Amino acid sequence: MMTITSPIVGTFYRSPSPDADPYVEEGDFVKKGQVLCIVEAMKLMNEIECETDGRIVKILAESTKPVEYGQALFLIDPKATS
Repeated sequence: MMTITSPIVGTFYRSPSPDADPYVEEGDFVKKGQVLCIVEAMKLMNEIECETDGRIVKILAESTKPVEYGQALFLIDPKATS
């Protein structure tokens, strides 16, 4: 398993806006470079991208809640194939 962590302290958002669908759901297959979420820090929206191809096994952070630097956000199985 690979863990995607927050590179900054901020607020975690699973979707680009409150009325939009989440970027990813558990069980989704993702590609390297795909946006997984946003972490807002000091009014800047920082897109967090996937570091590998794989499948989202678990989403570990709750949308609109604060996250810390290094906090685990997603578990990804890089061995999973679509």
